Amino acid sequence: MPARTRAPRVLAATAAAAAAVGVLAACEPTAGGLNSAAVAVTTDRTATSTLERLTFDVAWLSCTARAEGAATPASGSAPPSAPSRATVDCQGETRSGQAVTVNGTVTEERAGKCVHGDLTAKVEKKIVFRATMLGDCTTAPSSTPAPSGTPTAPGVPRPAVTVTVTETVTETVTVVPAK
Repeated sequence: MPARTRAPRVLAATAAAAAAVGVLAACEPTAGGLNSAAVAVTTDRTATSTLERLTFDVAWLSCTARAEGAATPASGSAPPSAPSRATVDCQGETRSGQAVTVNGTVTEERAGKCVHGDLTAKVEKKIVFRATMLGDCTTAPSSTPAPSGTPTAPGVPRPAVTVTVTETVTETVTVVPAK
């Protein structure tokens, strides 16, 4: 596909994804659990960065995530438990037109900089990496439970602690050689 035709589609997809993330982030509570919008955005960023370090020139990557593990108690008296994992599905393309996918499960997201879980990236259906963590995983988790005894109304997110740290980035990626 010519670059002139692809560019408007990429811009439209990016704008739609940004709008969807804003809407989802506004609606989903995050206290003590995973936020599917944060997981999708962080996976997108860290997977793109890793693919580019592996010399794949990523034109675009768009990720979606679905939080799982939240259960509403049968009695209805207690608030639902926080999502403990999210299923991630990313679709994209390299600048040379190769299909890119990143799929798996995320069990932890850290401040927009790191995801933990089980992720597999493929370019043209060939596995290019499998990872249990992507990004800078030395940052504090972005979703931490409030200290015990902190009163909050059901469904109201608890305030998050923000920490700014200067650090060295360490990333673990298992590269699977192409056969």
